[in-house]
Amino acid sequence: MSSSTTVGSAERPLRVAVVGSGPAGVYAADILTKSEAVKSGELTVSIDLFDRYPAPYGLIRYGVAPDHPRIKGIVNALHKVLDRGDIRFFGNVDYGTDLTIEDLRTHYDAVIFATGAIKDADLNIPGIELKGSFGGADFVSWYDGHPDVPREWPLDAKEIAVIGNGNVALDVARVLSKHADDLLVSEIPDNVYAGLKASPVTDVHVFGRRGPAQVKFTPLELRELSHSKDVDIILYPEDFEFDEESDRQIQTNNQTKTMVGTLTNWIAEQPEDLSELKASRRLHLHFLHSPVEIYDDAETPGKVAGMRFERTELDGTGNARGTGEFVDYPVQAVYRAIGYFGSALPEIEFDHTKGVIPNDGGRVLDAAGTHVPGIYATGWIKRGPVGLIGHTKGDALETVTYLLEDRENLPVAQAPQEEAVVELLDARGVQFTSWEGWLALDAHELALGAAATEAGGSHGVEVKRERIKVVPREDMVNISRDGVAAQV
Repeated sequence: MSSSTTVGSAERPLRVAVVGSGPAGVYAADILTKSEAVKSGELTVSIDLFDRYPAPYGLIRYGVAPDHPRIKGIVNALHKVLDRGDIRFFGNVDYGTDLTIEDLRTHYDAVIFATGAIKDADLNIPGIELKGSFGGADFVSWYDGHPDVPREWPLDAKEIAVIGNGNVALDVARVLSKHADDLLVSEIPDNVYAGLKASPVTDVHVFGRRGPAQVKFTPLELRELSHSKDVDIILYPEDFEFDEESDRQIQTNNQTKTMVGTLTNWIAEQPEDLSELKASRRLHLHFLHSPVEIYDDAETPGKVAGMRFERTELDGTGNARGTGEFVDYPVQAVYRAIGYFGSALPEIEFDHTKGVIPNDGGRVLDAAGTHVPGIYATGWIKRGPVGLIGHTKGDALETVTYLLEDRENLPVAQAPQEEAVVELLDARGVQFTSWEGWLALDAHELALGAAATEAGGSHGVEVKRERIKVVPREDMVNISRDGVAAQV
């Protein structure tokens, strides 16, 4: 690396752009600022965090159920990092539209992509295109008040199938089956409350292809199901099959042991005569069911009328195989929640099979498999949509470690001044938001919750509302920018 002023010095900090302000992006920025090279004074860095949404936090704001107990702790941790003032936040800036890779290379010595994965993985079975067949990730975006999805959601089904045995599947099933009034303590927007309140749902069925010992959700998510009021959980004895691998997992994995114990306790406590269950809604957990097709009928052509599954059995290794026995369930809506899938980024190589940016430990690769100097990836867009927050931190550490190893050979930004990118966005008319703007929007959402509480509750329900989420992008931007202008 050559420059008239040494890059990484006090006079000319190493300029790094991070695209994506979810946990992956924030952790990468935080780890870089706390690296030994920076702490020792050997290196100085200047980091800008970009996000296509006006607010930070990525999937923590738009991909986790609003009643999830872990949200607040994660948000608080991310807030502390961004509130220090040593990482700038630029919201409402879309990579590929507002800023190109050429722009980023002009203004930054290195770029880390942390754009995550927001699309649903495909489920290629007949009938998946029928009206009433939805992606679970799309539904999550709706109930989390995502600014780029429609305000309304068709909630007209009495019986619903949710396909998947991961945390997202349980989140979707819990929100669908839970009474809307019980979600008012969360930050759900008013349009989401109104949609869920009018839902006629009586039965939500969750289907997994393997057995109880192979589920991918966590004990916390499972326990959350039992906290829903006026919702009975129903399990089926014929679904409780354990093979040698199941037994090994139960004996060696505390998480598996805990979940199997919870499920077996629930079914042991369940009355043999299910008519004794008196809740107005039921949440059914099915195992050993492999989806075959979604079908319509003569009365509702083109619309979901039911779903067919093949019963499966465990093969001794923890995997499942078909038995040739098929079973149909009458449902009017199907939600697939079998995983997320990454989206391609303009001018960056992409693996369309895995849904990730090709990389070697976070160093982004071109079509020939060669590292593209100065370009890195972290989080789900790097490794795929697997793992929890702890994995994301380790992932970011690996990427940042390689970036620091490469710092003597990074391509030097030609316009590294911190104000240069601000001037560029202003010149293009980009209505970007800042960290100070987020603090204004954050205060506004909290004030909406306080006002609803002071008014005696919300929607006729007396409940303390901590926050009411603002949904329209234009409103989010205006509140953010006006809040900053008012402080000047």
